[in-house]
Amino acid sequence: MSTPRREIAAPHWLVQLLRSTPVPIPWNMVARAVLALAVPLAVGYALGDIGVGALVSTGALPTVLSESAGPYRYRARRLGGATAAAGLGYFAGLITGGIPAASIPVVVGVAAVSALISAAGSNASVAGLQMFVFCVLGTGQHVTGLRVEVLLGYFCAGAAWSLLIALATWTFRATSPERGAVAHVYVELAAMLSATDEATSRVARHQLTTAMNTAYDRLLTARSWLSGRDATYRQLLNLLSASTPAVEASVAMVNAGRHAPDDVIDHFIATSAAVLANQELPEPPEAPEDADPVLAALYAGLARIGKGDNRKRREVQPWHKRLRGWAGSLVSGPLTWFAALRLTLCVAIAEVVALLVPFERSYWITLTVGIVLKPDFGSVFGRAVLRGIGTVIGVGIGAAVLAVGGEGWLLVLLIAVFAGGVAVGKVRNYGILSAFVTPLIILQMDLASTGSWNIVLARLVDTVLGCAIVLIFGYLLWPGSRRPQVGGRLADSLDSLVKYVDKGLVLAPSGEARLDRSRARRRAYRALADLRTAFQQVVVEPSAAGRQAVAWWPVIAGLERVADAVTEVGVTLGRGAPAPDEADIALLTAALAELAAAVREERDPAEMPMPDNEQLSGVVDQIGAAFDAVRGPDLVERAPLRLVRRFLPYHRRA
Repeated sequence: MSTPRREIAAPHWLVQLLRSTPVPIPWNMVARAVLALAVPLAVGYALGDIGVGALVSTGALPTVLSESAGPYRYRARRLGGATAAAGLGYFAGLITGGIPAASIPVVVGVAAVSALISAAGSNASVAGLQMFVFCVLGTGQHVTGLRVEVLLGYFCAGAAWSLLIALATWTFRATSPERGAVAHVYVELAAMLSATDEATSRVARHQLTTAMNTAYDRLLTARSWLSGRDATYRQLLNLLSASTPAVEASVAMVNAGRHAPDDVIDHFIATSAAVLANQELPEPPEAPEDADPVLAALYAGLARIGKGDNRKRREVQPWHKRLRGWAGSLVSGPLTWFAALRLTLCVAIAEVVALLVPFERSYWITLTVGIVLKPDFGSVFGRAVLRGIGTVIGVGIGAAVLAVGGEGWLLVLLIAVFAGGVAVGKVRNYGILSAFVTPLIILQMDLASTGSWNIVLARLVDTVLGCAIVLIFGYLLWPGSRRPQVGGRLADSLDSLVKYVDKGLVLAPSGEARLDRSRARRRAYRALADLRTAFQQVVVEPSAAGRQAVAWWPVIAGLERVADAVTEVGVTLGRGAPAPDEADIALLTAALAELAAAVREERDPAEMPMPDNEQLSGVVDQIGAAFDAVRGPDLVERAPLRLVRRFLPYHRRA
């Protein structure tokens, strides 16, 4: 299964870039965005001052832009932190009064802080982005002629309103997100077992992995702080944990190319409905008498659901330990400083260029640079291109609105439409997000000041300049930005797979041993899912980084098949099948370790002895295919991994 050495170009990178993520429209997020942004405008217009309504609506933007699915406690921390950071950045921008001697140092300093705090986690990253965005917006608010305290008051009113909208249903839907996440696992199990071909079943398996990761993340996050509703979350977590045997048996069934009986699929669907409705679980179907080990394990897994043992409560990590961990990541993570330096430099260039552009409120140049160069949101090239495309479309929409002289309730309606589009774009495609957020902010800023439709042309020029700064100074001229940065992640995923092979092919006589095995399996599949996401972000680039991601893609598929083959063998253990010899398992782990070493050292993997064992033949075949896939990409394309080792904090030397 070798990849041709030179046929690794990415001619369809633009198609990949414009492709929309096939996820359902989040109607609840759309409704919240519309209420948060349109209601202040409607109230302001009804009271005779739509400009004030626009300023209050601007305060609701941080919550709308930071909105994410998940438990209410998680969302409260995420949205509250992002809103507070946005308010702090907005205030810092306001007090500069639009004076370049004050605003430039403040904006550059906030950009550096924004990049550094991103290392503290996802929520901190979102908060850092909002702090920077609203600091830049604050530097342009002097044109309204209002005092700083008045502008800040309007902003806080909008922020409070949007937080109320986002969290209003917490009191009577407190456990619904977690319950829905657990129910979704059973839906994906049924979908995977219902697949009629290998390609469909593999996509369904990826979706199952994502669903399980989401469910565990939500439940473990909730239980780390919960007290009053602990019984409900404990029940859901035990239910999810008890589904592990059924998940493993289902993966083994699909990996063997077999179809599950209809009563099994129907039972998963019924179980999902029962979990979602908080009703008693249905009785599992009886296994046929002539069931083979894999099928028998599947029926046994169904009987196990709902009968899991209680899990120990996860201790809350003290704040000082989290702070120390973040500080340690800054010290030991040169990549963070590298990204902060790039962002700071490009923002400084943008601020200087903004002084030379003869347009009103040219802070949009800096805003574009900061949003595109956010260090943890994927490909810089891809975001710059999508930002440019989306802004051109958005500016066209904004120009059309202002050209026809829309006012009053028509503007309120248009703001509502754009707000809904922002919510959809957040989950579908960054270009869609840019296409809707651009006219949204243009109208808000135009209503809040004395600007005219000429601002539309200015926004178009500003965005093009911002994207050009990013592409030239942050991508084309920046050291290592066009070189492959995926080999380290691939090697680390192999390390997780080695641990799963070591634990997944031995008998697990005790509950603790079974728990260790399931944890190793989850870590391996999670690592492979994260690896796939990282590659998808890079594959859109027409540079060597994108070409290497395309070349390495068969390796990811090969490693996923190795994990599935290990799961299939593990399911049969203890159900009539003997455990493989320890020496044979050692040969498999040694082969995967050699594969990881070859990736790290940019060389072809050496020939490794493999076990001659019929029971392990499926695993051996898939590992052999992975070896062929690693030998496929040209070593010239992998040579820049030497640079990656200098900067990537996740690249651990053997």
